Amino acid sequence: MDTHHNGFSNYLLERVYMNQLQKEIRDKVEQKTPSIKDNGEFRMMTTEEVSLCMDQACTDIRHIFKDIKRRGEISVNRVKQEIIPVIKSASSSPRIFELLHQTKRKEEYTYWHSICVGILSGLIGRWLRLPIDELEDLMISAVLHDIGMTMVPENILDKSGKLTSQEYNIMKQHTVYGHELLSSLDHIPDSAAIVALQHHEREDGMGYPHGLKGKQIHYFAKIVAIADIYHAMSSERVYHEATPFYLIIKQMQNDVYGTLDAHILLVFMDRLLQALVGKKVKLNNGEYGSILLINRYNPLKSLIKTERGIIDLMAFRDIEIVKIINEV
Repeated sequence: MDTHHNGFSNYLLERVYMNQLQKEIRDKVEQKTPSIKDNGEFRMMTTEEVSLCMDQACTDIRHIFKDIKRRGEISVNRVKQEIIPVIKSASSSPRIFELLHQTKRKEEYTYWHSICVGILSGLIGRWLRLPIDELEDLMISAVLHDIGMTMVPENILDKSGKLTSQEYNIMKQHTVYGHELLSSLDHIPDSAAIVALQHHEREDGMGYPHGLKGKQIHYFAKIVAIADIYHAMSSERVYHEATPFYLIIKQMQNDVYGTLDAHILLVFMDRLLQALVGKKVKLNNGEYGSILLINRYNPLKSLIKTERGIIDLMAFRDIEIVKIINEV
């Protein structure tokens, strides 16, 4: 058997299938659930098919980023026609948070992160009831928020240890690089360049590159900042392992008070936490149980069903969730 020929044939079949999925997603992006055409009728996409499309979008964004490095150019139409439809469709999947947490090779992080931040930002924008045209501008801006990373030396991006202060200052310049690049392009939302510049600004003025505060920060940049932080914390990266979900929730609770936009963050957390119902958890007293009801004001003090009965963690200050067994 000619294994090389067989492998090439499989590659072509996979590409044909992916192209078909992408075309059908583009045709159905306004559907409430992701769907594709099968034997003349539309059906809901399986989780595996959504995952395949997200993988292909990751490959596409990698090629776009590499083109920028080589030629200093970006295909805006390619972003709009190949990436955004996948993001719209994937964000409608009922298992999207599981898909966002798929394990990827660490060297693919920047590209996968761009797709996931686009999806998360689109979800937040939808939950905030943004108009359709603004929602699309937000997703384009989110996908391209880290485009300036293409100008940061690879030895800094791929460094496994802690960055020196000089390296960290160079890395922070990705916001300025991204703004300069996107500002020079036609047929792209004005918000894209602003989000690239401002997504590391913080409500208390302690962000970078300009130390902006509150209303000085673009609304889309506030949304992308939350999506960026959540996905970064929940992902394995070159220099750290993924943060357990319960610690992300603790950190985000702290960020409500000054670092991130409180309203946007509370909307995001409220929706995110609904995915916790039914999840198995470990308590600090060694017991295991499952979440029956979320306390939206203090999610780590929720109602838990254990072998010895139902425990309201609000009534027990010394008992708390330390681990979610099957992560969101």
